[in-house]
Amino acid sequence: MSPAKRPTIADIAQAAGVSKGAVSYALNGKAGVSAQTRGRVVEIAARMGWHPSSAARALSDGRAGAVGLVVDRPAWVLGIEPFFMRLVSGVEQGLAATGTALLLQVTDDAGAEEAAYRRWWGERRVDGVLLVDLRDGDPRPALLAELGLPAVVVGHAADATGTPSVWIDEAGAVRETLAYLAAMGHRRIARVAGPAKFVHTRERGEAFQECAAELSLPEITSVHTDYSGEDGARATRRLLSGPARPTAIVYDNDVMAVAALGVTQEMGIRVPAELSVVAWDDSELCRLVRPALTAVSRQVPEYGERAVRALLALIDGEKVDDILLDAPALVPRGSTAPAPARR
Repeated sequence: MSPAKRPTIADIAQAAGVSKGAVSYALNGKAGVSAQTRGRVVEIAARMGWHPSSAARALSDGRAGAVGLVVDRPAWVLGIEPFFMRLVSGVEQGLAATGTALLLQVTDDAGAEEAAYRRWWGERRVDGVLLVDLRDGDPRPALLAELGLPAVVVGHAADATGTPSVWIDEAGAVRETLAYLAAMGHRRIARVAGPAKFVHTRERGEAFQECAAELSLPEITSVHTDYSGEDGARATRRLLSGPARPTAIVYDNDVMAVAALGVTQEMGIRVPAELSVVAWDDSELCRLVRPALTAVSRQVPEYGERAVRALLALIDGEKVDDILLDAPALVPRGSTAPAPARR
């Protein structure tokens, strides 16, 4: 069976009994046809399943009808991390009624990511991009400004002057988490963090140390990882095998916290009786494991939706300021309990 023929303006004109020029005027909302003719043409086009050609639209108004998102992480890590899947779901929600598509690409290093932006700009593939995982001294905002490609940062963009951002101030959630653990008697608290190169990793680490000092807690021991379950498990083994074993560990994502539960079973350490575990970013994973994980909950889909709406406004020439979203909240569950008595 041959594929169905895509309806054209000529097909609509023949069905409506008008010229192709009249159809063009009607479908593009231009003067030159009566309201009655416009209504009949639009109704016939809808019935025939006609949609404007994105290539033709790009030629006429210079728009690609797409926004881009490059994620510079290994594809296998991206596939198992709920954060990015929820972020993308929010982006798609923000695009749903606009007719704009999302172009997603995964790269394996910063050079490949920058090359993707240059290629997209040269080929007019996207009208703007979302930037994630901002790094200290990040060259991407300056590159995109040089190309004239609108961009919005998903995260705090303190050093990216001129690039608007949609972000969450996590200091309050850090303070709430540490105060909660301290109130249950925990003094030896560790953090299994993401890559040190990311701004959000550094800023969260600074918040941990500042809040620990405010609460008269010892300095927080931090171990950096690549966010994967395997690396999170290795970091957990190192922390639990040391001479001053922590009584509580906070993980920078849910995947590593779930992996940590496997390590504690392997080592015969009871959660939460001997070790409390907290995950950053609540997800279905946190609720499915046993014990269910205490987690810091961010509205990640809203994060993506608000960011892409800001990007669309920027593409339309509107002035876009930084957007601060609601603070995360701690959700206590079965993986945290009072610290074990010191021996």
